[in-house]
Amino acid sequence: MDFNLVATISDSSTLNPLALSGRVLAVSGMLQLVLGIPLACWLARSRGPLNSIVDTAITLPLVFPPVAMGFGLLLLLGRQGPMGNLLGESIIFSFPGLVVAAFIAGLPLAVKPIQAALRSAEATRLAEVAAVLGKSEIVIVLIVLLPYAKRSIAAGMLLALGRSLGEVGMTLMLGGNVIGRTNTLSLEIYNAVFNGEFERAMVLSLIIGTVSIAMFVILKKVSDT
Repeated sequence: MDFNLVATISDSSTLNPLALSGRVLAVSGMLQLVLGIPLACWLARSRGPLNSIVDTAITLPLVFPPVAMGFGLLLLLGRQGPMGNLLGESIIFSFPGLVVAAFIAGLPLAVKPIQAALRSAEATRLAEVAAVLGKSEIVIVLIVLLPYAKRSIAAGMLLALGRSLGEVGMTLMLGGNVIGRTNTLSLEIYNAVFNGEFERAMVLSLIIGTVSIAMFVILKKVSDT
């Protein structure tokens, strides 16, 4: 059987899911950065029942089956769901749905490393010294703790992006795997295998594997510095 690697990579059925995954990662990664860091700081610096509830909710995607999580989100955000009614136009089976799935999948890995770093003994000591010197809570977080946790922030963002890139279960539920619209790179691997296009599935897996390895190399460099 003839197989042209260049033709497979340059084909629209490969490039379109790749471009879509890139856009999803860009938006979800920005959201994880903008929302993940404040969440991690709040979880690390606060106590109480609300803290436990939010911490559990953020951690849940790590231990709950992605398909089941996606089904729950589908019920919540669907046209007949409580959040769907508030949002008006449904985000299900659309680009926003893909972003929500990627964001939720990667958020725990963005938050947890930062939260752990800010709760470390060294971070606690630095915060106490800053407080003794009369610094406010916001100054302590921005000037003392976030610079201290910069490697954990970078590592968390890379882990979150890697998890978001490989997300399938929630993406399938919220995006619907609509060809040409919501078939991300991970879902397109499934489509290729399902259609018996094993060579194209191999190429797609190679692409996503290369990106993942590159992220791992960067992560290792960040951890070693």
